[in-house]
Amino acid sequence: MEMDSKICLLLLSMLVLVSVSVSVLANGVTTSSHQQLKVFNVKSFGAVANGKTDDSKAFLDAWNKACHYKGGRGRRLLVPRGTYLVWPVVFEGPCAGPIAVTVRGVVKAPVDKSTFSLDHWITFQYLDRLLINGGGTLDGQGPEAWPYNDCAKNPHCLRLPISVRFNFVNNTSVRKITSLNSKNFHFNVFACHDLKFRRIRIVAPDESPNTDGIHIGESSDIKILDSVIGTGDDCISIGPGSKNIEIVGVHCGPGHGFSIGSLGRYPDEEDVSGLSVRHCTMEGTMNGVRIKAWASPLKSSAYNISFHDITMKGVRRPIIIDQEYCPGGGCSPQTGSNVQIRDVRFSKIRGTSSSQVAVDLICSPDVPCKNINLDSIDLAYPGGHAKSYCVNVKGESQGEQRPPSCI
Repeated sequence: MEMDSKICLLLLSMLVLVSVSVSVLANGVTTSSHQQLKVFNVKSFGAVANGKTDDSKAFLDAWNKACHYKGGRGRRLLVPRGTYLVWPVVFEGPCAGPIAVTVRGVVKAPVDKSTFSLDHWITFQYLDRLLINGGGTLDGQGPEAWPYNDCAKNPHCLRLPISVRFNFVNNTSVRKITSLNSKNFHFNVFACHDLKFRRIRIVAPDESPNTDGIHIGESSDIKILDSVIGTGDDCISIGPGSKNIEIVGVHCGPGHGFSIGSLGRYPDEEDVSGLSVRHCTMEGTMNGVRIKAWASPLKSSAYNISFHDITMKGVRRPIIIDQEYCPGGGCSPQTGSNVQIRDVRFSKIRGTSSSQVAVDLICSPDVPCKNINLDSIDLAYPGGHAKSYCVNVKGESQGEQRPPSCI
């Protein structure tokens, strides 16, 4: 009897703790006393979640309440299961403290043509200690807009919206989110520091134009880890001013591979340095690992770059340095690139090339590539013997070399 009384008292205590620790307020904000976390549910701010009604105001209202909430140690904007239509929005800080955006549903971009001329769909800016997670999907509904992208033919073409922009965002993590069918880039990282992508899934067909998976520019300490990217352009592209970038455990395909550049297109570009790509797989891509610079007199540098332990599966051009990059033509053949490419290491790169030239290193006569190292390259060409081709390259090779090294 005494034992039964103790069990009853224990169960009663547990029920009291649960009832005290979680309470739901009238405005839809959930409070956890144990974690001191408030959850701002977009449905409690009027989101309909039928995939047809514009839920933008509900998202912004929930964001503003969450961002500026000053109680406790944390705040969360919750997008529960359902399908939400959201027009272009800007989630702006600074916030009162760390903030999480948990997406469990599907958020869809509009297909109204009036939005096609905007440069973004969802923007996060001026934020510190942001977490985006939840396993949900951001659907850019790109197929409706791709026919309006004629940039391959028209230099004054319509630039379609980027799905998610991060501007001036620091100490941030993006985890377990899917980006589907972006109209333009999936993710764009600008002027950010300490931003980590982990277990991201990026999906768009091979023929989708300009749909870079993740583009990074003027940012530092960016990590992309354990993710799957299949899209119509570069899986990951690294622009000027990018420093200390890590790409680890990423599967790319379809797409155009991992690219540094293009560099040397605009005056006063900052250098690219400290890039490490390792333990990745490229499958059926147009390119593998690539550094590209315009044939122009503009100066900058790319250095301290490492590509290690990369598996190529039917990649058209597995290893590339191109200092004669000039898509669309119009560049002077007498003008060499003034971008200095140096201290680049390609090591333990293996697999198959779908073209005969598996290693293609074309550098500038004005500013030759320096300290280029090929270490343990094993790339087969199923149609015959693979070849390497080098112009104006200074460096060395070591270990196994298939194709035979041209350095």
